[in-house]
Parts: sequence; C-alpha cells; structure tokens
Amino acid sequence: MTSTMMDVPLQVRRLLEHGATIHGASRVVTATDQGPREVTFAEVATDAARLAGALSSLGVGPGDRVATFMWNNAAHVEAYFAVPAMGAVVHPLNIRLFPEQIAFIANHAGDRVVIVDGSLLAGFAKLLPSLKTVRHVIVAGAGDPAVLEGCGVGVYDYTRLLADQSDHYHWPDLDETSAAAMCYTSGTTGHPKGVVYSHRSIYLHALAEALPDAFDLSARDLLLTVVPQFHVLAWGLPYAAFATGTSLAMPDRFLTPEPLAAFIQAARPTKGAGVPTVWGGLLRYLEANPDADVSSLTHLVVGGSAMSEALMSAYDARGITLLHAWGMTETSPLGTFSRPPVGADQHDVASYRLSQGRFAAPVEARLVGPDGELVGWDGESVGELEVRGPWITGSYFGGGGTGADPGGGMSDSDEERFDEGWLRTGDVGSVSPDGYLRITDRTKDVIKSGGEWISSVELEGLLAGHPAVAEAAVVGVPDEKWGERPMAAVVAKEGHQVDVADLRDYLAERLAKWQLPERWAVVEEIPKTSVGKFDKKIIRAAYAHDDLNVTTLG
Repeated sequence: MTSTMMDVPLQVRRLLEHGATIHGASRVVTATDQGPREVTFAEVATDAARLAGALSSLGVGPGDRVATFMWNNAAHVEAYFAVPAMGAVVHPLNIRLFPEQIAFIANHAGDRVVIVDGSLLAGFAKLLPSLKTVRHVIVAGAGDPAVLEGCGVGVYDYTRLLADQSDHYHWPDLDETSAAAMCYTSGTTGHPKGVVYSHRSIYLHALAEALPDAFDLSARDLLLTVVPQFHVLAWGLPYAAFATGTSLAMPDRFLTPEPLAAFIQAARPTKGAGVPTVWGGLLRYLEANPDADVSSLTHLVVGGSAMSEALMSAYDARGITLLHAWGMTETSPLGTFSRPPVGADQHDVASYRLSQGRFAAPVEARLVGPDGELVGWDGESVGELEVRGPWITGSYFGGGGTGADPGGGMSDSDEERFDEGWLRTGDVGSVSPDGYLRITDRTKDVIKSGGEWISSVELEGLLAGHPAVAEAAVVGVPDEKWGERPMAAVVAKEGHQVDVADLRDYLAERLAKWQLPERWAVVEEIPKTSVGKFDKKIIRAAYAHDDLNVTTLG
C-alpha cells in the first residue's frame, strides 16, 4: 500500500520562495562602515534571481561548483540561495585558511566561479594563480577588480553584472537528493575532506534547527549570525531563517569585540550564534566598557567547542542565556541541542546546560567502546560517539584528481571514519539515561596516562573558571613513566597575574591527584583554528620544540 501524499521534492528554492513571499518583509541587516544596512527577504530573492541569471550567462550549469570568498553579509546570503536553486553547488571557501589549503580545497572541489568580497580582493589576487579550475571571478562590494588583471579569468562587478539580468528566474525542479552545497572539514589530521549537502538534507535540517527545543526561531527574532558562512553553511541558519521569517544580523568583517558590540547596540538582535571564543572576547569587552548596550540579546548559542561554566554564569548575570549545541561539518551541523528538561531540579539546570544536549529527532546515536562493544547510556560509561541520519554524510567527496568530479564514493583512506553506516565522530563521551550527551574529549585529544583517560575538556573548563584565567588549553605530552601527561597553557586576564602553583591547588580541590597537570605554560595567546577553536597541534609542536616557557611542578 502506498500513501496518498504528493511527492513534492524538498528543494532550496522552495525555502527561498517561502521566505520571499510569506516573510518578504523580514530583513537581512549587514554591518558596514556607515552603520547597519538593511534589505528585505523579498529583495534578497530578487537579487538571487538576477545572480542565477548572471551565472547562467557565464555558462554555469547543473552540478557546477560556485565558490564564495566572503564575509557574512546580504550578498553572501543571495549566493546561498541562487546557486543551489539554479541546480549548481555553492561552496563557501574558508577565508582564514592558509593559501595552500584554500588552493587545495578549491582545486579538489573543481570550483568554476568565485564570488569575492571587495575587501578581500588583495589577498585573493595572490591566491588566484593557484586556482586551476576557476574561470570567472565576481567582485561584490568596494574593491578594485584591476588587481586581477593578467590572471586569465573573466572579472565582473557584482552590482553591474546583476543589473543586466531579469528580476525573475525560472528555477528548475531538481532531484531533492542532488548536490546543493559543499564545505570542507578543517583538515586537522591530513587533507581537508569535502562534505556535499543535498537539497533534502538542507531543507530537513532547517526545519529541525528552528524547533522550540533547538534554536527556537520565529519571525519575532533578529538572529546575530557570528558563525562564519564558510563554517558549515553558517550552521544552516540562513536557510532556517527563510523557513521561519527570522531576520538575520550579519556582522560582515566587524568581528572583533568593539565593533561587534557596536553592531549589536545598533541592530538590536534578540539571539546569536557563534563559538565560545567570540562570546568570551565580547564578555571581556563588556566588562571593560559598561556603557556598551547589548540588552536586546536574550539567548546566545555556543557551538564549535565547549563553553565553560564561568562563561555561562557571567552571561547569566547579564540576563543572557548561553545554550550549547554540538555538531560538525559532517552533520550539517546540528546533532544535539542543550535545553534542560521540563521540571528539572534547579540544582541540575546548570549541569544540563553544560552538557552538549539531546539529539535532534532524526539523528540516531550510539557509543562504541575501545574494543568495539556498544556502551550503555548510563551517564557514566564512556565511548566514541557514532551517529547517522538524513543530514549526516555517509562518505566524503574524494579521489578523482584536480578538477574532476570525484563523486560521493568512499575512498580507502576514509573508511575508518565510517562504521557500517554510522559516522565515527571522533568525539568521546557519555550519554545520560534521558539522552543528554556529554563530550569529554576528542579521540585525538584525550590524554591516555598510565592506562587511564584524562579529559582535556574538563581541565580546560575548570581552569577557565579561575578568576585570573582568560583562556586555558590542555594537551597531552610525552612522559617516560606514564606514557602521556597533561600540559596546561593558560592566558591571564587583563590586569591579573597567574601563579601556576595556585592554579594546581585550585584544580586539586576539584579533581583527583592523578589528573592534575605537572607542566604549565603561561602564554599571551592560545593559538586558534580558522573557526576559533584551540589549535592544539600548534601547542604540541611548540612544546616539542621547547618554544614554551614550561614550569614543572612536582
């Protein structure tokens, strides 16, 4: 027996059309030198149609990759919709990677067109000669396209190019399982890997993300989207916004604490999304500048890495609730979201909020122990998290050589990331009987000392709670007796000094003796990846080469 339901494909263009008509008055607010600039969803849709026409005139067809090299702004949102809706594949490039990494990714993806922010043009010009498959560059915003002369590609001004196009584009009906967008992993171990999202996965993810127990999005909200659009499609939030009418506040290149605080004060967003290092930097600015007004904010979502209890409590004191989410490039990224259960005891609420949260409905999860056995959800037993679901990748975009279409097949080198249809996340943790995930470490970061596991995440969270510590990162370093021991690198808060013996005593009140670091380094800054996570491989390398002034405590 079959159902009587219509078989209407889930497509990105349906999200665009819904947002442009039902929520046409919702806004995309972009930070500029002259203050916030607003366009409506209806205007975004019109320019998306013009962009699709322009790309079609340049020869872009089904499946062709159109890259972006842009900040978070209205033009970037237009590309998010125009490219997949016309049947091509939008590919946001991570502007903060090293040039060699960007070139590898663009060549591996086979990008044909790149849309570049004018403010990034000088750096992009140095990169362009190494992009072997790019044939056209479109410059959006202020910038001098003349810097690209002699590079052998067509160069166009975004505004002029769109001005020659119709306000309407005949969006094709596409297979909902066809490619709509792609992003690459950070490449912390080996080359970055491509993940290709389908129209179906983006659509379903947008609906789930907007639910009350997730981001709780509606047309009443203005969402500060600090998470970069090159980082897992800005967590899919532009698509969820068009599904719900949530207006978007896009900070463009104004991401340091002072201009970000000024943008919040001017635009008045109600909610926000970003990594904890951004919210930590903003908090320190607010503490030093009490006249800064961010009172419009009610909730901030934290993803990318774990937030500390100290950060959560500091924002609580300001009437702003921080909420944890967990995910990764391979999971689109929503995997879990942490809101305390209804009726939770007040003493347990903080613990629930500091967990990574409950799994979204279509996301199945299991824990696998070191010997391959399944680990129970008892809140105590620890294993590697494996997941599967309709917006979780089942393979990487691999093989095939530069400029070829490698397809979605799994290469031999990637088989270790998948376990009989489940994605091995590389995260180690436990799950409570009521379904709350608590990640204790990454498999590559967990410290294996004398047959016991020590959580670097737990140590970092506790150290961040010390009143003199701004940031702390913990890594495992070689030890003759125990094989590996924790080494802590800490940054002092402005106006404070840290005493590592005091920090060790502070931890001794909260942890078993065998978990305490013997090696300590006070540093000016913790190195970070392009998306704001602690870059622990740099810390390990600095330790190995004696580039850190390490104090050893007995």
